[in-house]
Amino acid sequence: MEVVNLTQISEFLLLGLSEDPELQPLLFGLFLSMYLITVLGNLLIILAVSSDSHLHTPMYFFLSNLSLVDICFTSTTIPKMLVNIQTQSKIITYEGCITQMYFFLFFGVSDNFLLTVMAYDRYVAICHPLHYTVIMNSRLCGLLVLVSWITSSLYSLLESLTVLQLSFCADLEIPHFFCELNQMSQLACSDTFLNNMVMYFSVLLLAGGPLAGILYSYSKIVSSIQAISSAQGKYKVFSTCASHLSVVSLFYCTSLGVYLSSAATHSSQSSAVISVLYTVVTPMLNPFIYSLRNRDIKGALRRLVGTAGI
Repeated sequence: MEVVNLTQISEFLLLGLSEDPELQPLLFGLFLSMYLITVLGNLLIILAVSSDSHLHTPMYFFLSNLSLVDICFTSTTIPKMLVNIQTQSKIITYEGCITQMYFFLFFGVSDNFLLTVMAYDRYVAICHPLHYTVIMNSRLCGLLVLVSWITSSLYSLLESLTVLQLSFCADLEIPHFFCELNQMSQLACSDTFLNNMVMYFSVLLLAGGPLAGILYSYSKIVSSIQAISSAQGKYKVFSTCASHLSVVSLFYCTSLGVYLSSAATHSSQSSAVISVLYTVVTPMLNPFIYSLRNRDIKGALRRLVGTAGI
């Protein structure tokens, strides 16, 4: 195969979810609707938390950061997809592709870290309630979020730099609706050993580590709940972390489902379709999960809507 010099690459082609012309209007309407719901839902969560003094606590501080990350995470992929469908163009520039990949990884890892931080917050609140305000002070909360963002930025930069070292073949078609890291590596004609090692080690460290932290936190939470004698007391304590547990389950189940299914089917098109679950569906559902299962959020949203209607 002919190898194209890195400096000569100007664009890639995003094949999207389907090349059927009849499906394009349906895809455009569907993804535009989901994107608007995602942005509006998460924006309402941010406004509710920031406007209600009762929600100025560590748990809701992390929740508002999670909502911000979800908006940005979805915005890295869906708007470009919608533009390509509307203009009937599959082109994304080389620089645009690298930039999209960087921010997709950045916000995806940030999402993962924030879910871990939120699990730690629930662990402290339930297992060490008397020391909660001392441990989860504003300085620690800000530091945890800052470390999450810095770590995510460094990881994204590392992956982007390894991709920048690759030479690509003449076939620059990406069978996906965004510049996915693994798909880009498969297009390379140069040796991808270093890229694969960085990718596998990073997944083990940045996905396995937070997941282990979440499981440890909830194992301690379950032990604390079991020590409570009354059923009503158990339910009350568990309800404080039910929303977070639902979001964590949704995030990891969809993410693992994508990679397990792609490994089983070896189909890039199937992987692209299933990846919609964690790139679009999960960020869209998060605000509903937190608002429907949380009386504080529902009350803040009612007050916010009532204030806006005055």
